[in-house]
Amino acid sequence: MTTGKTPLALVGDELDESYRLQDQVGFVLRKAHQRHVAIFASRIADLTPPQFAALARLYEVGESSQNQLGQMIAMDAATVKGVIDRLRSRGYVDLKKHDTDKRLLLVSLTTAGNDAVEELIPLARAITEETLAPLTAKEAAQFLRLLGKIA
Repeated sequence: MTTGKTPLALVGDELDESYRLQDQVGFVLRKAHQRHVAIFASRIADLTPPQFAALARLYEVGESSQNQLGQMIAMDAATVKGVIDRLRSRGYVDLKKHDTDKRLLLVSLTTAGNDAVEELIPLARAITEETLAPLTAKEAAQFLRLLGKIA
């Protein structure tokens, strides 16, 4: 439903009554995300960013419930289940039921998963560096801090 009013955009320190898609936060974030994903795929072709995120978080925290893992990597339960299923089929993670609460599925890295993460971490660092390459070190730090405020 439209109100007939033109949405306002901030241009510099002043409000601009015109609407330009290229100035909208969602559009710019999507373009930046697409660039990052393309860089990721060029360096790590056999895993998706969500699959790498799951492996990296398990590497950091150790065994976790499937639901907790999803929360830690900002994925809903259905999505994280698919990610875990694909990682399990590749031999990177194991699943087991919790000892006392049989409703909980615990996810842990296998030796192959641990080895994969250790090999991929330097590539992940390089991906971040390439993604942020247009920025100075100070700008990159500020950019990440500001994104963290709205994430």
